Amino acid sequence: MSQLETDETIKRIHAHKGVIGIIIVNNDGIPIKSTLDNTTTVHYACHIHSLASKARAVIREIDSSNDLKFLRVRSKKHEILVAPDHDYFMIVIQK
Repeated sequence: MSQLETDETIKRIHAHKGVIGIIIVNNDGIPIKSTLDNTTTVHYACHIHSLASKARAVIREIDSSNDLKFLRVRSKKHEILVAPDHDYFMIVIQK
């Protein structure tokens, strides 16, 4: 995906009602792009990357031919959507 396509996708998702922020994280948990402030970005990136990696490991442990495709976590305040890919994770935080 080109830089322009990535930016357009982020704009399109961010325009949805209730979306607070979007973070793109590489496989090492390092934020590549974000619509949030730096402190919030690093906080979410670190914790969600860890959670998604553990969820992926659990799925593979149960069935080695399977893989994590999407992760949704709901709390009282937010819903966090994680779309992992081979090289990146997309994290969307919404109300």
